[in-house]
Amino acid sequence: MTATLALGAAAAFAAEGAGQSAAPRLRLRHFPAGPNGFFRAPVLLTGPTESLLVDGGFTFPDGQVLAEAIRAEGKPLKAVYVSQSDPDYYFSLKPVLAVFPNARVLAAPETIAAIRGNVEKKLAAWGPQLGANGPRSLADITMPEPHSAPTLTVDGETVEIVPAQAGLANRRHLRIPSLNAVLGGVLVFSGVHVWTADTQRAEERAAWVASLDAIAAVRPSLVVPGHMAPGAATDLSAVAFTRAYLLAFEDELAKAADGAALKAIMEARFPGLGMGVALDIGSKVAKGEMTWG
Repeated sequence: MTATLALGAAAAFAAEGAGQSAAPRLRLRHFPAGPNGFFRAPVLLTGPTESLLVDGGFTFPDGQVLAEAIRAEGKPLKAVYVSQSDPDYYFSLKPVLAVFPNARVLAAPETIAAIRGNVEKKLAAWGPQLGANGPRSLADITMPEPHSAPTLTVDGETVEIVPAQAGLANRRHLRIPSLNAVLGGVLVFSGVHVWTADTQRAEERAAWVASLDAIAAVRPSLVVPGHMAPGAATDLSAVAFTRAYLLAFEDELAKAADGAALKAIMEARFPGLGMGVALDIGSKVAKGEMTWG
């Protein structure tokens, strides 16, 4: 397996409001991965003297690409914040931490509990498939430290940590007020099928929609989806797409006879998307034909 991260366009937005400087202190770059990395899009925030990585990716080659990109920025990596418990948000961190051993790995206590609850199962499932390109044992995983505070900082600039709605305790999105930007994490998808297998109850999917509405309400100029096709939208249209997909899934789930029928109608309603595995697994799980988690 080769590295699949493609360098995202650097994004810099001036802070809104009177008295704010026209030149933002933070630089934001996102790194969309291809299908080998579940289309993950880690984000690097760089200030004048330090940097923050928001989420890792899935494979070690992807982590190596991130490490080289961070090193090229020339600013020490202060921390990695893990916003969600799926393995494609932290499996790739070993190469990053090999280059930046002093960086702290942080996550909400609920996210850490979820990681601890399934990390061995995830290693057993993915270790043989990834081989040398991914972690094989707990020794290859750095468990995050608890971070319960509602913010992080990069050179004094605030990064807000926003929990999802009730029922999605281990999910977070981040907001950078000075850039009017949102890092959507696992809540926002763009150009790919939405991963529904981890939200198996209608109440969880409704909470997800409510979380998307909360993101839209702050009217960000930039939205970086947690999963995105390279070149896909990085604005509020990604939030609108994810919301429309979830509502369509709910509607078609009630009518579909089985997982195959659900998959077929969703492909018809949302053609040409990447990460078809998300729809394949999600349809089977939703119709009770497959267990997941």
